[in-house]
Amino acid sequence: MATLVSPSPRHSRGLIPSGHLWLPRANLSACLRGTMVRSTVGHPLRDEQRINRFPATPLCSLSWWFEGRSEVLVADRPDTLPGLHSPREDYPGRWVLSGPHTRPSTSYCADPTHAMMVMFMPDALHLLTGLEPEALTNRLVDAQTVLPPDWIAMCEAVQHQPDDAARMDCLEAFLEPRWQACRPTQMLQTQRYGDWAMHLAQRAAVSAPGRSLRQLERRIKRWAGLPLRELRGFGKAEQAFFDTIAADARQGTVRWADVAAGAGYSDQAHLCRVTRRITGYAPQALYEGIYGDEAFWAYRLWV
Repeated sequence: MATLVSPSPRHSRGLIPSGHLWLPRANLSACLRGTMVRSTVGHPLRDEQRINRFPATPLCSLSWWFEGRSEVLVADRPDTLPGLHSPREDYPGRWVLSGPHTRPSTSYCADPTHAMMVMFMPDALHLLTGLEPEALTNRLVDAQTVLPPDWIAMCEAVQHQPDDAARMDCLEAFLEPRWQACRPTQMLQTQRYGDWAMHLAQRAAVSAPGRSLRQLERRIKRWAGLPLRELRGFGKAEQAFFDTIAADARQGTVRWADVAAGAGYSDQAHLCRVTRRITGYAPQALYEGIYGDEAFWAYRLWV
């Protein structure tokens, strides 16, 4: 079964437990990046604590709500992040499929909510369902309108399981035989974004006739929804994130110039620009938010 990873014990006063991160069983590690489960049931929250901040991501996701519901917060302008008083939109269906996102996103839970987000590698979702991640990029869609019938039956079965462990068992029992039937012969076991982008490029180069740069880029974008350059950018950003956490654990402080150099950025300003584009925040503000703001619970799960 999936492995439950305990959240970091480091929480500032006033923060509730971040939730749980489930890592997939080994034979699904090239298919699933992980599953985030979050419940605010039984926790009193102020209105501003009901906001959820998510970074841009190359992943696709499938989400369930077992109690309560979320709403999308819509920014007034493309260069700003939405806040408590921003316009709200309903999610498009009972179960929601999300494609890769090139911008950070924000949601709001007006009531106590228990939800689960399963994060798929986009090329794996393409192999499993035939869906084109490129057509899902920056979109949220009603899963019942795009997924195959057996997937909808699986969504229904997961919805009615008694607890999170049973939900993960149900999901993985469904995925395992289907992934074994369609997975590539050469798979990458680790799913750090940088390694995955490189592996994807190698697969694209040998998977079909036609090896011009344009043909390779088209193939990668069809599988992953984003161009190779952007996937590599996510790899650098992820490296910077984990380097930040490692530096904090070692010495209790973070030198952003060192993080920038270690992740391959030209300088600290370059790191700042990319971090703002992916998360909406400068590195120091993001760091402070992770350890002091309820809205950043999704980031804390990966810490």
